[in-house]
Amino acid sequence: MAKTFKNFIGGKWSAPLTGRHFQNRNPADTNDLIGRFPDSGAADIAAAVRSAQVGYEQWSRTPAPLRGDVLRRVGDLLSARKEEIADAMTREMGKVLAETRGDVQEGIDTAYYAATEGRRLFGHTVPSELRQKFAMSIRRPIGVCGLITPFNFPMAIPTWKAFPALLCGNSVILKPSEDVPHTAHLLVEILLEAGLPEHVIQLVHGSDAAGKSLVSHPGVPVISFTGSTATGSAIGEVCGRMHKRLSLEMGGKNAMIVMDDADLDLALDGVLWGAFGTTGQRCTATSRLIVHRKVHDKFVAKLVDAAAKLALGDGREARTQVGPLIHEASRQKVESYLDAAVLQGAEVACGGSRPRGARTANGFFYKPTVVTGVKAGSRLATEEIFGPVLSVIKVGSYEQAVKVNNEVKYGLSSSIYTRDVNLAFRAFEDLQNGITYVNAPTIGAEAHLPFGGVKQTGNGHREGGWEVFEFYSETKVCYVDYSGVLQRAQLDTYDI
Repeated sequence: MAKTFKNFIGGKWSAPLTGRHFQNRNPADTNDLIGRFPDSGAADIAAAVRSAQVGYEQWSRTPAPLRGDVLRRVGDLLSARKEEIADAMTREMGKVLAETRGDVQEGIDTAYYAATEGRRLFGHTVPSELRQKFAMSIRRPIGVCGLITPFNFPMAIPTWKAFPALLCGNSVILKPSEDVPHTAHLLVEILLEAGLPEHVIQLVHGSDAAGKSLVSHPGVPVISFTGSTATGSAIGEVCGRMHKRLSLEMGGKNAMIVMDDADLDLALDGVLWGAFGTTGQRCTATSRLIVHRKVHDKFVAKLVDAAAKLALGDGREARTQVGPLIHEASRQKVESYLDAAVLQGAEVACGGSRPRGARTANGFFYKPTVVTGVKAGSRLATEEIFGPVLSVIKVGSYEQAVKVNNEVKYGLSSSIYTRDVNLAFRAFEDLQNGITYVNAPTIGAEAHLPFGGVKQTGNGHREGGWEVFEFYSETKVCYVDYSGVLQRAQLDTYDI
């Protein structure tokens, strides 16, 4: 019989106050029930906020280097349990073991990186304009942080958010995607084992009701969300009205440009990984392939041949290269886009259907799909699909490639394959994206660098790297006047 899991609220594992649960099933085999998880509501969120406020009072007064020590132990525990967690994650969300190992490794890297920042929460000291006066700024925690995370990186994204928030001295309420609750459960177990005080972390499972309650609760001054642009916009309205600090990491429609001087074998490896890794379910996935007309036919032929040979199946099997979509609704969304593309004159060069066979019969599988003849500006060229579909667009010049890349409402990631170093550096300036790769696909962000995009991909904040610590802390300016007399700054009363 499948296990019934609990929330972690108020320092203990507890059943949801709603009394409701939802099922978590393996998307590669829906007969495999992983467990039943709490379908929480507003009362559960309220209880979590009360506990997190208690935790904040304790944790914010803990020296930052000691907070870092806890996160270092988290990194050690993640390292020791890497294979176990990767296997559980693949069972829960489908991507192959090589990718879930990488997902855990991102959590490990983020833990160790955050740990070092415990001794580097820098402020500034600057000269005062007045005599015998000292001026400086320091970083201070903010309070309770509500973190809402997606299904596609069940370990990496929660750690991107939680570890910097905790290092800065905040307490955390984690509301993971209802598609991947088990990985979040394992993460919280590890945080507690590492010595994080029990009121500092809260885990609340659930669907939209729990998420909306977390966003709108007045006791949660910080919200960090990764997910769709539509949901992010709704969250932004609430947070703007309530004057909350908000970080949004949302959609992408990322393009890989292949110029006529590119190494085509290298570009082929890159596009296969970028488009079909995680079954295309990444915000940074290569969704568009912009190819120079001089190499278009040759490159597309190689691509179609290679994509058609990718092996689908359970991600825990060694021969599997592409796992399932996360659920049936995602598969139906992919199908609807392909129907629309054909009506607009595009051609499905490979894939475009559900696979047949025993290995994929009980899961949400869809063949890796390459669509050619896609028109710039069409739905397939501009809207996020979040599945194993690659749209191929032919161009005649670098300038046209840039125009096609920039015409979408998103601006997360881009890449260009070229041997021309001048063109590569021009691309850094011309492509309207938060991330640009040269001779690499649109995926592959590293934990110690900022991550995020422009336009409707986000609201200007960044995950990862040094910038995220600024999001989870506030600047406080401190002055000490040791002159013994009243001095008035910014008035023309001082002597040279």
